Amino acid sequence: MSGATLWLVALGAALGAVARYEAGRWMGRWQSGAFPWNTWFINVSGCVLLGVLYVRLQQGQLNPHLWLLLGTGFCGAFTTFSTMSVETLQLIRRNPWAALAYLLSSIVCGVVLIWLILWM
Repeated sequence: MSGATLWLVALGAALGAVARYEAGRWMGRWQSGAFPWNTWFINVSGCVLLGVLYVRLQQGQLNPHLWLLLGTGFCGAFTTFSTMSVETLQLIRRNPWAALAYLLSSIVCGVVLIWLILWM
């Protein structure tokens, strides 16, 4: 990778990480109960954004440098598999069925939404 490529990914990742932190804090004000809705929403909305960006890239409507900035960097840092994994383990201790619902709904909704975007 060239230096410019790394900077695009790094800048996108920095913006995505800050956006993820702020979105989680903002949504955390309304979260009640043990189900981690804020992470769920961040991951699913990140899938939607990544799907839209991917379609634009494939159609030649998105510059590959913007893909690196927004798709690889921003979406990569905005969505968070590691947080989902930790929250799933925490839920397993309290409510295994909620943990299963969280894990499956996160993955299924993300995949289905991207599939819908790709076929629209």
